[in-house]
Amino acid sequence: MLSTAHDADVVIVGAGIAGLSAAHRLTSAGVTVSVLEAAPVVGGRMATTQLDGFRLDRTGQLLSTAFPELRRTAVLQDADLRMFSPGVLVHSGGRLQRTGEVGTTGRWGSAHARRGAGRASPHTAQSAGVAFSVARALASAPRPRQLDQARLGASLARLAATPVDRLLARPERSAAEALYGRGLPARTVDGFLRPLLSALLGDPELTGTSSRCADLVLRGYARGRLCVPAGGAATLPELMAAGLPSGAVRTGVRVTDVATTSVTTEELGEIRCRSVLLATGARAAAGLLPGLRVPSFRPMTVVHHTAPESPLGEPSLVLAADRSGPVSHTAVMSEVDPSRASDGRVLISSTLLGTPPDDLDRRVRRQLANLYGRATDDWELLAVHHDPEAVPAMPAPHDLRRPVRVLSGLYVCGDHRDTGTVQGALFSGRRAADAVLSDFGIRPGCAATALTAAA
Repeated sequence: MLSTAHDADVVIVGAGIAGLSAAHRLTSAGVTVSVLEAAPVVGGRMATTQLDGFRLDRTGQLLSTAFPELRRTAVLQDADLRMFSPGVLVHSGGRLQRTGEVGTTGRWGSAHARRGAGRASPHTAQSAGVAFSVARALASAPRPRQLDQARLGASLARLAATPVDRLLARPERSAAEALYGRGLPARTVDGFLRPLLSALLGDPELTGTSSRCADLVLRGYARGRLCVPAGGAATLPELMAAGLPSGAVRTGVRVTDVATTSVTTEELGEIRCRSVLLATGARAAAGLLPGLRVPSFRPMTVVHHTAPESPLGEPSLVLAADRSGPVSHTAVMSEVDPSRASDGRVLISSTLLGTPPDDLDRRVRRQLANLYGRATDDWELLAVHHDPEAVPAMPAPHDLRRPVRVLSGLYVCGDHRDTGTVQGALFSGRRAADAVLSDFGIRPGCAATALTAAA
């Protein structure tokens, strides 16, 4: 299949999950790829550092078991995802209360569920369970909070059952405007929906995020369970890279120039190919291909602490609805995923949105003491990771399917071409690979028989 005039059919610049997603899609169709990564490891922003037995993520992005690309990408179908408890713990009014429970089983909550096991659709079962819970709550709701929970459950159940195309047909405005126009009480919006979406989208005010992006993310929450990869965020791209043919991924290779049929690198010189796919971040892609639009970004800071004992004792996500400090959300990650802390030690990971304060550790400790109801003086600060470009901004109007074909032979993908989520990055890689295959004359999903005819 590979002509002797080319080193690979497609050169992919960047080994983040978007580029690796495209690589899997292309190789499954018989196309040879060479994935070049400037960093010494794969993964891009989905990076995990190891420190004294702890595995510390550099960004605080959360996954959902309902992300479609997790099941469409064959190598990820058996990924070990560690789920948070159903719903979230919201800190407001000086106390924690659980809310937002929409089911107890995520779509891919276990290997048994992933294989199907002859069960009915988890979404059908979940929706039925939610409907029953809502009806029961409505029938016996003597207090305003119970009625609020019932209304919220009904709203989430409707959202879970709404097709994506209908969501995208809704009028587009800012996420904040849309939340307050859905007929739910302000206390439900401020006490659950706003802090939840802020955590999932990286936008603390939600004024700079499209309502359509927010609806898609909230729909994913309603249809699945929040989760993280076992062993840290880096395990997903590592798993994807290991599933490619030997030698397909090369790290420590910096690309300095791109064309439709070649790339130039500092370490390897020129590499010839039939097509080039840029799968870097938006700024790096624009540096190699002037004219590409660079979006604004949402900064994010992740602070990791260890403590003598767990301040919570359960795998729950804690949302700071009262905004009493810089922390947006926090979790005892060693309860969610024990493999992130060796020897039974405790790992607390907290995420800050926006520019971090100068006295970061002092203010974070003070807020965490309030959130968890425990003194934090004897906690040890392990690491602080700040990323000024953690999440591409998605203000309205936002094109959820930005073109991935620049011209025949030159393509681009990444979360900046879709939604600023892990799902968006994976899906943009799939879209770019399908565009390449179409230009090669190969129907996606079918093995190629002769690429030389498409050259």
